[in-house]
Amino acid sequence: MSLWTSLEPSSVTVDPGSRATVRLRVRNTGDVVDEYRFEPVGAVAPWTTVEPPTLRLYPGTTGTVELTFAPPRTPDATAGPNPYAVRITPTEHPDAVTVPEGNLTVTPFTEVRAELVPPTVKGRFRGRPRLAVDNIGNTRVTASLSGSDTGDRLSYDLQPGSVQIEPGRAVFVDTTLRPRRIIWFGSKEEQPYTLNVQRSGAVPLSVDGTFVQRGFLPRWLATALSLTVALAIAFVMIWLAYKPQVRSLASEKVAQADVNTLAPSPSATPAPPPLVPTPTAPQVPEAPVSNQAGDGGAGGGGGGGEESKKPAPPKKETAAVAVNKLAARSDGRHICYRAYVEDKGWQDPVCDGAIAGTTGKGLAIKALNIATARTGGVTGNAAHVDGGWLTGDKWSKASDGVDMYMGSSKPAVSVMEGFTIKTKEGSVCQNPHIKDRGWLGNGCTKPGDWIYGGSPMQDRLQLEAVRFTV
Repeated sequence: MSLWTSLEPSSVTVDPGSRATVRLRVRNTGDVVDEYRFEPVGAVAPWTTVEPPTLRLYPGTTGTVELTFAPPRTPDATAGPNPYAVRITPTEHPDAVTVPEGNLTVTPFTEVRAELVPPTVKGRFRGRPRLAVDNIGNTRVTASLSGSDTGDRLSYDLQPGSVQIEPGRAVFVDTTLRPRRIIWFGSKEEQPYTLNVQRSGAVPLSVDGTFVQRGFLPRWLATALSLTVALAIAFVMIWLAYKPQVRSLASEKVAQADVNTLAPSPSATPAPPPLVPTPTAPQVPEAPVSNQAGDGGAGGGGGGGEESKKPAPPKKETAAVAVNKLAARSDGRHICYRAYVEDKGWQDPVCDGAIAGTTGKGLAIKALNIATARTGGVTGNAAHVDGGWLTGDKWSKASDGVDMYMGSSKPAVSVMEGFTIKTKEGSVCQNPHIKDRGWLGNGCTKPGDWIYGGSPMQDRLQLEAVRFTV
């Protein structure tokens, strides 16, 4: 070997978001002029620069290059010791590669963000927002969750009550708000509240939201009931004040009958005149009434003998149908999805973090049907165990409330091993369940960016279940 190297210092510490410099001294111990190329290698190579990248040295001379480390203030800069190395390749002897090594210690930092989805919820007896907590530091975060409001008008149920979040990951906390007083009549009331993310030894992170409590019965219904009761009372009062007089004429008729039946006086009475029969009106026989309705009914009865057709079986509900129903009754962003499971077919759609597919049965997913609400649309592509990305860079796309499909239900096409997904607006989170690996954990995109979920491409393990949230 015709090269001598020295790192000064060999170990260095750097804060994420800042810079640290190490000097690398190189001496040409050979007998010919040589040019050396410097290339950083290892996990820290993406944020390592070498200046100058090449150095030309005469025999017996020494040169110096500077290594500058600039780790970003993101979860990618793993806290703790990180080995680094520089590959030095001589131009005259390219096989005589030298790789000096050193150690770079990245200091830990903690940064947490939280967001309410949606920030405003409405309801009569409860509201159900979701709290998204993101760890954008480079160390694990443990935090407890609580809620508060002015006047203690709401009660809070947070599941889970405490969380542990790995660097670069996010968790969703299901929150149930219940008002302590029910509004039976009247207009809606807005009740501000705050959810707190408390870390040990740190200032609580507060997220503000609003719960809009609706009245149990609308104001117009209360007014209508009051008017109805008032009209009923007025009618009863008028009836009692002006009750009609009912008189029976039966007693008067009996008295007249008693007077007419008294015996005549014994004195001479004139002979009664001869009786002349009183002509009566001739009786007209009533014409028979034809029962046309009966005839028509008899004629219509003949059609009852036709055989009724069997109703067609109901169609499977798609993800778009499910997400449109959910968006109609609940504000905020939503995602619904269903899986085509081998040997089972299409499942019913599920939404917002529920499990699609199967676990523990060894059944793989062949295709996915996804639809979103209030995300601007969804895009995705499927990777298969045999063949990989069968559609290449052609992704499936669908706007809000429309079905998007990835994968294939055809028998000749192999099962899925993974997928890519993104939403046009905001972030999307996924958690895949892989054969022999189980759940890989929740991963979220940056707003408008895409993410891959599933088996590592080199392992070719089948995808068995998924969860999505937006």
